[in-house]
Amino acid sequence: MNSKTLLSPKKKVTREEALQTALTYFKNDELAATVWLNKYALKDSEGNIYESSPNDMHRRIASEIARVEDKYINPLSESEIFEVIKNFKYIVPQGSPMAGIGNPFQIASLSNCFVIGNNGESDSYGGILKIDQEQVQLMKRRGGVGHDLSHIRPKGSPVKNSALTSTGIVPFMERYSNSTREVAQDGRRGALMLSVSINHPDAEDFIDAKLEQGKVTGANVSVRIDDAFMKAIKEGKEYTQKYPVFSENPLYKTTINANAIWKKIVHNAWKSAEPGILFWDTIINESVPDCYADLGYKTVSTNPCGEIPLCPYDSCRLLAINLFSYVENPFTKEAEFNFPLFKKHIVIAQRMMDDIIDLELEKIDRILEKIDVDPELDDVKSNEKNLWLNIRQKAYEGRRTGIGITAEGDMLAALDIRYGSEEGNKFSAEVHKTLAIATYRASVNLAKERGAFSIFDADREKENPFILRLKEADNKLYYDMLEHGRRNIALLTIAPTGTTSLMTQTSSGIEPVFMPVYKRRKKVNPNDKNVRVDFIDEVGDSWEEFVVFHHRFKQWMEINGIDTKNNYSQEELNDLVKKSPYFKATSNDIDWLSKVTMQGAIQKWVDHSISVTVNLPNDTTEELVGELYLKAWEVGCKGVTVYRDGSRSGVLIATDDIKKDKKNNTNFPKKRPLELEADVVRFQNQKEKWIAFVGIFDDNPYEIFTGLVDDEDGILIPRSVEKGLIIKSRNEDGTSRYDFQYKNKRDYKTTIEGLSHKFNPEFWNYAKLISGTLRHGMPINKVIELIQSLQLDSESINTWKNGVQRALKRYVENGTKAKGQTCDNCNSSELIYQEGCLTCKDCGSSKCG
Repeated sequence: MNSKTLLSPKKKVTREEALQTALTYFKNDELAATVWLNKYALKDSEGNIYESSPNDMHRRIASEIARVEDKYINPLSESEIFEVIKNFKYIVPQGSPMAGIGNPFQIASLSNCFVIGNNGESDSYGGILKIDQEQVQLMKRRGGVGHDLSHIRPKGSPVKNSALTSTGIVPFMERYSNSTREVAQDGRRGALMLSVSINHPDAEDFIDAKLEQGKVTGANVSVRIDDAFMKAIKEGKEYTQKYPVFSENPLYKTTINANAIWKKIVHNAWKSAEPGILFWDTIINESVPDCYADLGYKTVSTNPCGEIPLCPYDSCRLLAINLFSYVENPFTKEAEFNFPLFKKHIVIAQRMMDDIIDLELEKIDRILEKIDVDPELDDVKSNEKNLWLNIRQKAYEGRRTGIGITAEGDMLAALDIRYGSEEGNKFSAEVHKTLAIATYRASVNLAKERGAFSIFDADREKENPFILRLKEADNKLYYDMLEHGRRNIALLTIAPTGTTSLMTQTSSGIEPVFMPVYKRRKKVNPNDKNVRVDFIDEVGDSWEEFVVFHHRFKQWMEINGIDTKNNYSQEELNDLVKKSPYFKATSNDIDWLSKVTMQGAIQKWVDHSISVTVNLPNDTTEELVGELYLKAWEVGCKGVTVYRDGSRSGVLIATDDIKKDKKNNTNFPKKRPLELEADVVRFQNQKEKWIAFVGIFDDNPYEIFTGLVDDEDGILIPRSVEKGLIIKSRNEDGTSRYDFQYKNKRDYKTTIEGLSHKFNPEFWNYAKLISGTLRHGMPINKVIELIQSLQLDSESINTWKNGVQRALKRYVENGTKAKGQTCDNCNSSELIYQEGCLTCKDCGSSKCG
């Protein structure tokens, strides 16, 4: 039976039933239960749930992998697979595989990561738009996408069209970013990585692009830096940029001060956590797939989190091994790491990864069948079809896998080894060396049973540094690989494991524990019995504060006989942390240079890359950021990202500059200008279609008018219209009137007269009230809170209220804290505005609209 003939599950369960069962499974961990239920429990397109606990999910996954195993010799049984994946204890398929394997309702890929591109050749409009369409097609199938912009000619270059000169890279960054923001993936937005080579003449514009408010908000950005640039920094020399990049005969070149652009990179990263850095020569020189560059495997960019460098149209599926579970007698003097069990499970993990490729090929065939039967014309469907044919070819030919880990921080703490210490770095490197050797040996053994990947050629790989490292570590493995080949072109990565680590109840990926203990707030009704009110916010809502222990910190407490139910003071909590193996080992207090050194040592045993962030305190200097970047290059990291505490909320302004921020110190005119530019915001509430006009002055919302689109009193604006003019004019009787004027495709101006007479008077009067608060400079988030607190009776006016909030949220500064609201997933009050959505800082869930 293949995936196309899977029978629908027999029994639906209610959300309440599934949540209660999941809570029992996760031992009352509401966050883990809710994340599993929202993201990974089997559902149909109408939201009906067919799995009541992760046990059901794991049986679904085990059954499908066992089905593939039966095609080959020495198959793993379904029970063997279930035993290693149940309870998230040992082996955890990540993200797309967990949601998609055995899912008959979802026509989606099992790949987590994709890279697309035109093989660095085409910067025509046709080529650029082709990438845009491919990006959207992948995102609608749940994939995260990366692509490089180095092939686009620099700003001012001559072009053979009516424009005469090129606009450069930045406008296309905005195009791709906007496309990402338009795509929904089961309640979340798509993920995009844009990269460019430092050798490109527009690299400086690329580096600065995200500093302008509201620009490129739908993408992560990273700069590909080569060794020559880094040497120029160290030696204080100039550096030559070219187009085409690194060309022997460039059409355009310019010489720059390497240190000047380096300081800009460092400053922007210090200020806003971007751009990230990709040490491109290290990536290419170490890359095993690049031994086959002439056969289509030349690496051009990375996925959104940077852990998988890929060639165009290749993709990768991810799986994590839970390192904490291999520590026997954790948090005791007898604690030790069970290397034999670890090696045994690595063999199973690599078999599962190879099986998942077969399942992915089945999924792609279903996508192609869906495209074939779609009613669109063939020329409309051709781009999407060719995209998936290319991806299928790469998956079939290279069989790339992505085995990684999670719980590195908890593993070290359980062994009483401090994260970031010399001992910790040494032990972690040994674990990852073991993982690399065992994974490659498993792939060689699979090649004996199933055949090598189709283009394997030992001669091509014989000088590759990673392969030579394996040869030195395990000579027999190397010569077995020469004889039998390898099943997979590349095998290893270290990805972020955000929601995965919530369900393993461990630290995430390679990262240290963020905080071993912290406080959360839960909104309460102060009139209820037996309720403690610890905090009353500025709008009068009451909150109870409660202590949350990191799961493994709580396990340490229990093993050491410390009461976990006591209502500890902050001072007592601080004393507890000092006694624990987590002391001086959390993300904000480890030795940052040591962490970068650790990443470099581990990178030597990871054939793809590592997603890791160096967390820095708010008072970190730019000089330290530059030092960390330089150290990362010297120790062999393939990429590095820094995050200075609080910098995300200050992406556009530093704390000292708040008084200069237009949003907090508006210079609105006392008298309304005759003409204002307007944003058109559309939204739907239930089945009603609404529209909002937001008048903009000096890049800030100045007024807002909202109403129904298409009832008798409504207004209809063509979909193609994005901006126009709100014009306030005078009627002959002296009354005020707002008209909306826009230009149609033929550049004729069209005026819709008397907006105030088109909209429902009730909506209009409330809108005038809200507009008044905007014009007097009230911060946007405070206006939203004011609207939220309005006590309105009729259902229609509450619909209006929700719409005004939705329209205004897009203008709130990223990182602004939302007051008086709690996360639907975890009840945390730590919500911030991010690109118009409310994002929880504790669990990462996002709610838009």
